[in-house]
Amino acid sequence: MAPPKRNYLPLLLLSLFTLFVLSHYFLSPPPSPSTSISTLTHISHNQTPQKFTFTIKVLGYDRLPSLSRCLRSLSAADYGGDIVNLHIFIDHFVPPPPPSDVGPRLENSRKILDFVDGFRWDFGEKLVHYRTVNVGLQAQWLEAWWPSSDDEFVFVMEDDLEVSPLYYQFLKRLIENYYYNQSNFSPSIYGASLQRPRFVPGKHGNKMNLDSETRLFLYQLVGTWGQLLFPRPWKEFRCWYDDHKARGVKPFLEGMVTNGWYKKMGERIWTPWFIKFIHSQGYFNIYTNFLHERALSISHRDAGVDYKRSAGPDSQLLDRNSLDISHFEMQPLSKLRWYDFCFREVIPGRVAKKLDEVGPILQSMGKQKPVLLVSLLKASEGMVRNLICHFEKLDIQNYIFLVPRSKSDLLLDLARRGHPVIDVEGLFDSIMRSKTSSPELIKDIMVKAYVVKKCLESGFDGWVVDWNILPLSNKFLLNSTDSKQEFYIDKGLGLFIARSSSSSCKIWGKFATNLESLVSEASPSSEYGNFVDEVSKFSERQGLKLKSLDEASFALKLESIGVNQTLPKNTKMISWSTEAETDSVRNHLQELGIWIIDSDSSCKAVICHQS
Repeated sequence: MAPPKRNYLPLLLLSLFTLFVLSHYFLSPPPSPSTSISTLTHISHNQTPQKFTFTIKVLGYDRLPSLSRCLRSLSAADYGGDIVNLHIFIDHFVPPPPPSDVGPRLENSRKILDFVDGFRWDFGEKLVHYRTVNVGLQAQWLEAWWPSSDDEFVFVMEDDLEVSPLYYQFLKRLIENYYYNQSNFSPSIYGASLQRPRFVPGKHGNKMNLDSETRLFLYQLVGTWGQLLFPRPWKEFRCWYDDHKARGVKPFLEGMVTNGWYKKMGERIWTPWFIKFIHSQGYFNIYTNFLHERALSISHRDAGVDYKRSAGPDSQLLDRNSLDISHFEMQPLSKLRWYDFCFREVIPGRVAKKLDEVGPILQSMGKQKPVLLVSLLKASEGMVRNLICHFEKLDIQNYIFLVPRSKSDLLLDLARRGHPVIDVEGLFDSIMRSKTSSPELIKDIMVKAYVVKKCLESGFDGWVVDWNILPLSNKFLLNSTDSKQEFYIDKGLGLFIARSSSSSCKIWGKFATNLESLVSEASPSSEYGNFVDEVSKFSERQGLKLKSLDEASFALKLESIGVNQTLPKNTKMISWSTEAETDSVRNHLQELGIWIIDSDSSCKAVICHQS
């Protein structure tokens, strides 16, 4: 009798599976440090997966007691089981001139290296970078980081800083709320500073008065005493720095205290470069405002590059007993206030795409001045930026830009920087209650009419101008009209003024309605003049009296001004034809000294006005 057949298939399958598992485990390459942190997750009790890489960059030099205090405060912080890397950059000492003894400096460096080598870091990778030559503070900052992904963040500390045990949990919540939460994200934010805000770099700027309820706000100034950096803006800055450095451009920004710093210290410091970049891009930093001069990061201001002698702590450090991070309210971004280098409030995101969105923009303005409605139809970006710099120089704040959709990128950028704008096509469609195929000029005229109507109804005088003017004094807004006349016109300038009153509201309402009917009934071949022409036609039909402005006393024509001519002191405004060649106009303005933007198309100076 033949032996029974045995079934070896299950045993064979089990052997193959075991071989596969073992070969995969032992033969696959281990993940690199960056991969293990950015793609793997580390989960502790009641914790969501870590979405991002967080690395601390400590910049040291020759101060062992300072560095020791800094690292120990970092080690004592609460990381909640997250992976947090520590990179320590030790700058080399400057060799003393012969015949001085180099021994003490070598000995100090060895003590520092022995300390950092033996320093225990249980929260992630520890890396020590000891430089071969002295590079200074600027290179220490700029060369410390090049982001490898948009999910990589660094917290930079100079060695005389000390952090609260709560600092990381606070920063983690901040990143989750203002970087990964789409409803709170803004490309204008480059990071967050944990130092106590106390400095306004714009000369003659406002005092930093924050109410006791304000815990978070946005401010343009970088905070070097504990700065969290977001990846994209930092990459952008590094490329900007390389470009400007290669072209020999210096980071001068008139009207700023930091200008004097750079003139005195030159390339030993990096902040003037970053401040110039932030100014050109219109970026902001998140700051905290804790009561009683407390902060999550403090500087002991030890003697070094910034201080000739030790100045002591700038603030008091928050501890676990003074703040409950889990209950700290991260307000929606829309609720936070924004401030520029003068500590003057900036209001980003003021865009009107519908008629009922114009009212909130007007409500954000002061009542004491008329509103300038500036059409950007056919305007070049450089001309717009130069106009804005003159507005800032003259402290003209009540203006609204009317931007055609063909300049949608400019519209978004202006709104992001805090300038009020109107989407001409969107507003036109909301007026006509449907999408209507009309030339840009018709849309521009219609939107001007209805925005003037909104101004008058809200108690504002409305001034309608095109981009081809340059105010040289803010007095033209105050002394150009009288209370007896409601409407003014200047065909040569393309300027129209309407004073707010109950009768002007009624008259202007008729004009807007009449204009809407004409546009609705018009054929594609219908011809229209500019806005001032249409107002003139309406006034003739309605018997409306328009007072003409004296153009000669109101504005000078650019083409009438010679190259070497000095502008009269009482010149209120300069104007030119919208059809004039852009380069020719720019060159003429440069010759007259009133082209006040730089190669980045940003203002050459920060000019603060007390508010």
